[in-house]
Amino acid sequence: MWLLLVCLLCLVLGYVLYSRFVERMVIPFRPSTPALQHGDGIDYVPMTRRKNQLIELLNIAGTGPIFGALMGAKWGPIVFIWIVAGTIFGGAVHDYMCGMMSERNDGKSASFLVRRYLSEKSRFPVLILLLFVLIMVCATFARSASDLLCIITDVPSEVWIIFIIIYFVLSTVLPINMVIGRIYPVFGVLLIAMAVVVTGGLIMGGYEFPEFTLENLHPNGTEFFPDMFITVACGAISGFHATQAPMVARCITDERDGRTVFYGAMVIESVIALLWAMAGLAFFHGTVGLADALAAGGASTVVYDIATGVAGPVGGILAVIGVIICPITSGDTALRSARLMVQDDKDIESKSLKKVVLITGILLIPVIFLCTIDFSVLWNYFSWLNQTLACLMLWTAVVFVLSYRNHINYALFIAIPAVFMTMVTSSFILHANIGLGLDYNISMILGALFTVCVVVVFVRYYIRMRKKLEAEAS
Repeated sequence: MWLLLVCLLCLVLGYVLYSRFVERMVIPFRPSTPALQHGDGIDYVPMTRRKNQLIELLNIAGTGPIFGALMGAKWGPIVFIWIVAGTIFGGAVHDYMCGMMSERNDGKSASFLVRRYLSEKSRFPVLILLLFVLIMVCATFARSASDLLCIITDVPSEVWIIFIIIYFVLSTVLPINMVIGRIYPVFGVLLIAMAVVVTGGLIMGGYEFPEFTLENLHPNGTEFFPDMFITVACGAISGFHATQAPMVARCITDERDGRTVFYGAMVIESVIALLWAMAGLAFFHGTVGLADALAAGGASTVVYDIATGVAGPVGGILAVIGVIICPITSGDTALRSARLMVQDDKDIESKSLKKVVLITGILLIPVIFLCTIDFSVLWNYFSWLNQTLACLMLWTAVVFVLSYRNHINYALFIAIPAVFMTMVTSSFILHANIGLGLDYNISMILGALFTVCVVVVFVRYYIRMRKKLEAEAS
């Protein structure tokens, strides 16, 4: 129990202290925002700070912080270090910088930000990558939600997928304050409450919480680096969040709200991931039992078993409903983000309803197709692409901060998690079965060499920027 309390305390301190340090990277704040400058009643809609935070939370908190945390818990309590430290110094910084970069660029999407700060040549490759990630998220979350609903109701998963897809379309084409702005705040509170219900049930039920250890407890002996850092994305750091922050950036009325909205929402998501990882280890009495349960019934069944086991039939169903809300409210905004990304690239205004519906319909075709097939292999690739995107957006944020004359040294604090994620993503794709399948040690060496090359490029650019600023100052 003490381990959970320490982790929660660290997250609170990270938000109270480190987020204010990160906030200094974008000071001075600007007096106006895209929501006030470009209000169109559809995508640019001024909303309150608390509402924006809850919308951001529901946008980013898909099944990732729950399913990913449960699968990551197979490595044992060491996963808590990644969830906590990864959030404070990586994931929350990533989300905040993505939100603020969008704020400073008229609420533009992640693909635009990469083009502006890294390279115009990246336009189409990055756009394709982002659209692929969003389509995968939309399809996967629709499928995971329908599977959970099927378990609860015995209604076929295909029927639930139809209803979910219809909701996705409505949520994508209607004004953001008509559906998302009204129901997301309620769902956000429910999501948090359900995680608390499960944790409370574990405490009252006398379950034994795991003791902290740095030992790798994975039943199969799988190395925790880099696999664990790919498995646990949402809840620590996730590139998918870079596609969601710009959507909320179009609704903020004061740049000072960014710390609460973006950094704060990521910390809350981390708490949810922490609670579910702890629940998985406590309920199944360690990594072996958890791994066996995941292998036997999948993550959806594990969530259902934990919820009903610790909170009874009624409380369990309520808890599962909270879990269902996560993928649905991230899947619809994934589709909406994809629509906005295409519009930003083609300079299409949201007031053109026919074009909005046409873009949504075209994007929906691959989503529907992926919902009908077994895409477990694709999901494995998505996990890697998701973290690769996070790495890309961190480096984008580095260049963004370097562009501010008085903030150049702050870029180093974003470069550190960027370097770490470079090593994670490069070494993983080299040794993983879905990648080149090379020997583990060779993969680590090659990954390290690639990371060193990236660091050299960064250092040279950093030195060049310092010299330029010093010359301008003199």
